[in-house]
Amino acid sequence: MRACSHSVRVTQVYLSDIIEDMKLRIPAINKVIAIIIASDFMVTTGSALLSPIFALFITQDVTGGSVKAVGFAIAIYWITKSVLQLPIARYLDRNHGEVDDYYFMIFGLVADAMVLSGYYFFASTVWHVYFLQMLLGIADAFMLPPFYAIFTRHIDRGSEGFEWSIRSSFSFGGGAALGGALGGILLGILGFRNVFLIAAMFNLLSVVALLFMRPYIMPKTPKLVERIALEHKKI
Repeated sequence: MRACSHSVRVTQVYLSDIIEDMKLRIPAINKVIAIIIASDFMVTTGSALLSPIFALFITQDVTGGSVKAVGFAIAIYWITKSVLQLPIARYLDRNHGEVDDYYFMIFGLVADAMVLSGYYFFASTVWHVYFLQMLLGIADAFMLPPFYAIFTRHIDRGSEGFEWSIRSSFSFGGGAALGGALGGILLGILGFRNVFLIAAMFNLLSVVALLFMRPYIMPKTPKLVERIALEHKKI
């Protein structure tokens, strides 16, 4: 019995040491990074709601819809976004400071929500879908470069891999998993078009999250002391 009791105590001490060691190894995250991760999670969840239903929507609920139309719609989005985001990113890089980045993000997210709402109200033919996909590509071209830029500028030194991995695991992985599961469930309950409205609402929730980031956005010529203080505000 004594040997068993001693073994249990040793195990408890060992587990306690492991837990304390994990606490020490998990670095704090500054507020800007935390807000971007939360905002990204909402955007990804909203987009993932449409992953299991988009092709079905076009083929079953849109006049003239077909598998070929699904492919063209996806291509239109990616071509538009990929071409436009390069000059937008270049402009933001040349115009130092983060105020313009911040408002580009807000504009892109609000535009995204409006376009997704358009699927509820207007998307009745494949040409409507093509037009909305082009607008969605334009909106994301405004939204994504400043997201990456601000995240990169505010990332904590020594925690680059960890913080990018949190964004990948929580924002992208968690958001995609949750959105994909919910999309299929909501389709069966609400129908195609209501799911697009819910996706738009997730984009607006992302905008609300970004409002809390405004005090930490760096002006065009920030003072060095202010910038250092800003970067060391942890949650």
